[in-house]
Amino acid sequence: MTTALPTGPATGGAPTDRSSPDRPSPDRPSPDRPREADLLDVVVVGGGPAGLAAAVALARSLRRVTVVDAGEPRNAPAAGAHNLLGREGVPPRLLLADGRREAEGYGAVVLDDRVVAARRAADDRPEAPRFVVDLASGRTLRARRVLLATGLVDELPDVPGVAEHWGGAVLHCPYCHGWEVRGRRVAVLATSARAVHVALLLRQLTPDVTLLTHTAPDLDADAWEALAARDVAVVDGPVERLRSESGVLRAVVLAGGREVAVDAVAVAPRFVARGGLYTALGGTLVEHPMGAPVVPADPTGRTPVPGVWAAGNVDDLAAMVAVAAGAGLLAGAGLNGDLVTEDVAAAVAARRGTAVPAR
Repeated sequence: MTTALPTGPATGGAPTDRSSPDRPSPDRPSPDRPREADLLDVVVVGGGPAGLAAAVALARSLRRVTVVDAGEPRNAPAAGAHNLLGREGVPPRLLLADGRREAEGYGAVVLDDRVVAARRAADDRPEAPRFVVDLASGRTLRARRVLLATGLVDELPDVPGVAEHWGGAVLHCPYCHGWEVRGRRVAVLATSARAVHVALLLRQLTPDVTLLTHTAPDLDADAWEALAARDVAVVDGPVERLRSESGVLRAVVLAGGREVAVDAVAVAPRFVARGGLYTALGGTLVEHPMGAPVVPADPTGRTPVPGVWAAGNVDDLAAMVAVAAGAGLLAGAGLNGDLVTEDVAAAVAARRGTAVPAR
């Protein structure tokens, strides 16, 4: 859900003391790179894996970067984040805390705040974008670029008990949490035809898989054949609720009162990308292959809106933690390259304007 971030000396990360006097501070412009005192290079909106990975890359390039994080990580209900090389099973909030320390160790600033509005500054130009970002605290930031790492919201099926067990006995990704339910009794709560694919993925992990048709469309002949061939049971009818005992999921209750004993339930949330800031800045969301609007971005994170970049679930609904952090790293590198291009153009223009006439 919501790539692995190195976390200090124990994992071969960056040294903890980065205050070498020979190294220019990202908060103190070097003589050949003067800056406006209050102008940041990049404001990163969102302090998840994508945003923090971008901040590390930018801060390591001595960019002035501020991350604004509202403290709502998508995978917070989960006990651990998986498929992270070297950090397998790390609690999500611990991963983010370690990522914050790394970014701040290189000079990035992380604010516990919420971005409520963003707009182009009065001095904005196509060749030199400028933005004004307003925070819920009343603070205002000015920046040359904006990176949207705002993620997405999982809208769960409206079935009592689903939200209660979300991130535990209720899961949505066989790769993120399938290992944890291996060999158990797993039901798939179908809300679309994609549930057949999820059921077959889970069948790789356990012999006891039941597909609950719930609100999904009728299965076609190929789906019936595939499910039968893999011994996946199919139960018709809408699901009324999930039944628990002392907080432990025990069964799925159908509308007629019939119960199906389960240890876990797989659901398909509706993914809603947090793209409001992108549209406020003049962008248009596009349809993702998984069927929901996202912020369009190229492989480096650049969007069609000049100066605006995106990384993570806000432009890729399928990105797990490792993929989101990798996208953040690429976006950070892309942003730095874009800023270098602007800096060079400004330096060349200044040099030409003050050039000493040839003798």
